[in-house]
Amino acid sequence: MIRRAILATVLMGCGAAVALPPAAQAQGLPNSRTELAYSYAPLVKKVSPAVVNIYTTTTARVQRRLPFPFPGMPQQGGERVQNSLGSGVLVRPDGLIVTNAHVVKGADEIRVVLADRREFEAKLITQDERYDLALLRIEGTDEKFPFLELRDSDSIEVGDVVLAIGNPFGLNQTVTSGIVSAVARSAGGINDSNFFLQTDAAINPGNSGGALVALDGRLIGINTAIYSQTGGSVGIGFATPSNIVERMVATGTQGGRIIRPWLGVSMQRVTPDLAAGFGLSRPAGLVVKEVFANGPGASAGLRRNDVIIGIREQAIDDEAALRFRLSTLNVDTTVPVKIMRGGKEQVVQLKLAAPPEDPPRDLSQLDGRQPLSGASVVNMSPAVAEEMGLAEWRPGIVIVDVKPGAYAGRFVRPGDMILAVNGQDVKTVADLKKRVASGINSISVGRDGVIFPVQFR
Repeated sequence: MIRRAILATVLMGCGAAVALPPAAQAQGLPNSRTELAYSYAPLVKKVSPAVVNIYTTTTARVQRRLPFPFPGMPQQGGERVQNSLGSGVLVRPDGLIVTNAHVVKGADEIRVVLADRREFEAKLITQDERYDLALLRIEGTDEKFPFLELRDSDSIEVGDVVLAIGNPFGLNQTVTSGIVSAVARSAGGINDSNFFLQTDAAINPGNSGGALVALDGRLIGINTAIYSQTGGSVGIGFATPSNIVERMVATGTQGGRIIRPWLGVSMQRVTPDLAAGFGLSRPAGLVVKEVFANGPGASAGLRRNDVIIGIREQAIDDEAALRFRLSTLNVDTTVPVKIMRGGKEQVVQLKLAAPPEDPPRDLSQLDGRQPLSGASVVNMSPAVAEEMGLAEWRPGIVIVDVKPGAYAGRFVRPGDMILAVNGQDVKTVADLKKRVASGINSISVGRDGVIFPVQFR
């Protein structure tokens, strides 16, 4: 009834104030046409100078085929210039820009255009395709640029109003508004974090790398992807949280990359059946299946069947949440980990460590006349699992690459684990090579937690 009264006032153009019930006045609801008027203009004027448009030029080598080639005549090669556009955000006064890695991937030339239409050349400082983030720096000037401060993305709540600013379809400095639809949305296949802020602010092609801004004028995310069956906005956009951006800035400017710390345990998601068995009120968290000797988990006192439900007061509901939380933390940091053990909640102090490369990876490409020809394999280790963005580590052999058109591509793909050959377990690359030399009739492949056999004739 209160909303209807306010709406009626606006529609009728009535200049008089509507008398609202005392409860409504206590809630701070508007009681006049003047109080209904609002604008994001002051906020946009404040933050838009720090959002830039990015234009890239990429030269691609192409092969031109003659319409009627003669035997032995070489085909003519050529080059094709490709242009693309995107957005970026100035995060330091020295011209440091954050954008998406896919915006500048393979670019030979990068130019940025400021809100005042000035153009500058920019240099790629570093990029991390796993998180789809890149750092650029404006060159050729000592000017101090406007920039956005980063806000703790964990402070954002569903329903908070946000603005998306970027360069959709080449339309410079476009501003859209919306709310935060979800703060812990897992969207598989977009990047290694798979953990995003979701918003219904209109995001379209060209918005990638642009700013998602809170009403206090601080950056809470980098617009990264949309869910759409048509290519246009349908009100489901995803932004990489600022806490990941902050780590990218801190590590990338020092010449490093984001390393997700290792807990030293293997885990599985809590299902409804497991939740009932562990006495949990709902299916949430990760069950510790194995604690590796001399790892951080063992040192902290974690045990098999402990259920990890939180890190640093942040809930852990699934693997994506754990990957995200670890991605925002530094190696050698000690953090409180909340667990359920025997139906009781406990907190252990765990010192995070860099994932070790043990055993050594022993990168090898398989060749010859056999089903795995063209596949490159390594020994699995915590370090390899971290690089590949895998949720957990288990000993064995993992496919890291398959040559285009290779025979092995019919059966395996990067990320698959080779668990057995001809019914016999293989634990190292050396084991696999021996089995391959003796002939392969069948293999067991591990993929996305499922093991399936492949038979060869």
